[in-house]
Amino acid sequence: MNKHLSSGKCEPCNGNTPKLDFQEISKFLSELNEWSVNDNQEMIFKKFKFSNFKKAISFANEVGEIAESEGHHPDISIGWGYCLVMVHTHAINGLSINDFILAAKIDNIKNNES
Repeated sequence: MNKHLSSGKCEPCNGNTPKLDFQEISKFLSELNEWSVNDNQEMIFKKFKFSNFKKAISFANEVGEIAESEGHHPDISIGWGYCLVMVHTHAINGLSINDFILAAKIDNIKNNES
């Protein structure tokens, strides 16, 4: 996992923020731990697996804390034994560096979990 990404800080975006291109997306995606990009290259996502619902909810709450501190909020789907996290930059309907910074920080939660 890339320390550079996880040590970054999400910066406010607006409609003029440029979308990352295919080459940039591929580079940053390779620096994350098993995240995927959707077909339109507008979102990255990862399904985290847990042994029960309570752990999935706890993880989602930790993701929420990071999202609040970064001012960048993912879409989250929770079920028994999983938490699906979907990240994209709403203002540009695509991907920005913020998405990869947030994903790296989310990976740190899972890596620190016992």
